[in-house]
Amino acid sequence: MPDQNPSLPGRALQKTCTLVVFLCAVHLSVTLLYYLNTLDVFRNSFAQNQQQNTYSTSALSRSEATLTSNLSERQPPGARSPTVKAKDLEQCPETSPLLVGPLRIEFSQPVGLKQIELENPELRDGGRYMPKDCVARQKVAFIIPFRKREEHLKFWLYYLHPILQRQQLDYGVYVINQFGDETFNRAKLLNIGYAEALKEYDYDCFVFSDVDLIPMDDRNTYKCYSQPRHLAVSMDKFGFRLPYQQYFGGVSSLSKEQFLKINGFPNNYWGWGGEDDDIYNRISSRGMSISRPDAVIGKCRMIRHDRDRKNDPNPQRFDRIVHTRETMNTDGINSLTYKVVKVEKNKLFTNITVDVGMPTR
Repeated sequence: MPDQNPSLPGRALQKTCTLVVFLCAVHLSVTLLYYLNTLDVFRNSFAQNQQQNTYSTSALSRSEATLTSNLSERQPPGARSPTVKAKDLEQCPETSPLLVGPLRIEFSQPVGLKQIELENPELRDGGRYMPKDCVARQKVAFIIPFRKREEHLKFWLYYLHPILQRQQLDYGVYVINQFGDETFNRAKLLNIGYAEALKEYDYDCFVFSDVDLIPMDDRNTYKCYSQPRHLAVSMDKFGFRLPYQQYFGGVSSLSKEQFLKINGFPNNYWGWGGEDDDIYNRISSRGMSISRPDAVIGKCRMIRHDRDRKNDPNPQRFDRIVHTRETMNTDGINSLTYKVVKVEKNKLFTNITVDVGMPTR
């Protein structure tokens, strides 16, 4: 009868096969566990990275928003949007392509402030404007000495705002209103306008304009030149010609440097007349000359009116004019004193009411 137990070599082979199968199973199990663990780590890492990226993007957006807000807060009144950077714009041309030339100026129909606002939508509070498509060559402050001339002011704003925008100026309008009923002092109000405007913006040019004078040609650019500029050279009141060669009245412009060179304007001309001749003498004594547009481009119209109360002819004007060279170093912007009563801003202009004091007896 044959032996029922397998042979010794057969049993050894069987054990070897069983061991190999077992080791393979262990290897596969370990590999599978490693793969699953690696996949979890990858998923966690991916989620963390996504959170970090989301945070970084959100933080960047907040930073950009904060920067834009800060830029907006630092913009002067009337400045272009912070999304339009000045460095991205070219300088405005020397002569604006928007000018139309001779204008029809009429005072027969009254105008209202709301009407003027609607017709000048680009204005910012305080009568501020700057071109959107180019960088203005000059920053111009318009200074208007004022008292109880509301209807004249409306005409000035109605005509001048469109003209100044076509001239591509970066500008602001400042109405310097003399408080009280003391004798009017035009030149001192002009000095005050210069000082107050510089508190708001780094103007480099100043146009000093009577409220009743309107240019008849927008090619008469209201800006500063290499010499002090007389802009109202051809007035209808004088038959569209200069009353005399030294005349410097009505509307004039001086750069900041020119203004300081003559120590501003005199403060002691109370009443009508004399200050324009004093200013002419100051300019001449500092070696500068008067520049003017020609008589056609320099035409302007005056709004007819009666003489203001408390603005009678100054009886001391002739004596003061003779002594300009002696007094100009101590009477001017360096000796200016006044008190601001109120500052009001609306869309068309900045109204600054000031107490200029009273004449010395």
